[in-house]
Amino acid sequence: MRQRLAISSFIAYAIVGAGAVLMLAPFYFMFVFATHTRTEIFQVPPPFWFGGKFMSNMSLLLQNLPFWTNLGLSLYVAVMSTALTLLVCSMGGYAFAIYRFRFQKALFALVMGAMLLPPFVSMIPNFLLMDLLGWLNQPRALYLPAVASSTGALGVFMMRQYIGTAIPKEMIEAARIDGCGELRIYWSIVLPLLGPALGTLGLIAFISSWNNFIQPLVVMHSPERYTVPLALRSLQSPTNTEWGVVMAGSAVSVLPLLVMFAFSARRLIAGLTAGAVRG
Repeated sequence: MRQRLAISSFIAYAIVGAGAVLMLAPFYFMFVFATHTRTEIFQVPPPFWFGGKFMSNMSLLLQNLPFWTNLGLSLYVAVMSTALTLLVCSMGGYAFAIYRFRFQKALFALVMGAMLLPPFVSMIPNFLLMDLLGWLNQPRALYLPAVASSTGALGVFMMRQYIGTAIPKEMIEAARIDGCGELRIYWSIVLPLLGPALGTLGLIAFISSWNNFIQPLVVMHSPERYTVPLALRSLQSPTNTEWGVVMAGSAVSVLPLLVMFAFSARRLIAGLTAGAVRG
């Protein structure tokens, strides 16, 4: 029996290890290719270890793009989008979990339906709306619509489930008896208890905004207003793409996400499972 358990454990760890290698391989080669020139990348076999061309690739990147401006704009848009998503989704989830009102189920079904819509469906209406408001080529055209995206719908669902299972309604009723208004209850009682769920949703919203490509492609026109994915895409051409330069920019842009995920992975898992059992 012990031998069978040992063999089963070995097979399980081997499968998980193989999956981890397959998932990490693209990131590894991205960092490796960031230190090589285009000629070296397309050698047969390609390089499997780091080279010495990273600084020259970064120099070419900064010559062709206002990369630090693009990186700063991406950070600003991601922070604003995350903050607004957390605020709106927590309020929406609180309303759906606590209150009972007419057409509640229909409205919640409508919010959930937004999760099924691909971003391509809203490209043209979103562009027309931003043009009507005069927001084209402005950062607000990126972070304000993000609240109503599929990530926002997912956030409302997560907050509703967490509040409905992990926050006692008796606590809210006691606050009402003590004279607290609804906004005071939300801000002073409910919001501080949403830490795990807010941390998870914040990480999802930040990564979603950071990697967004379709929305900046539609509403941003000038290179200094490009976010990082769109800026790196502008370096590519059908015949003459400096892939070492593109990989260098990709490595710099993905490094903050990797560091943040490394420190937040445990909180992400805890937040996804929080509220599944009433505490």
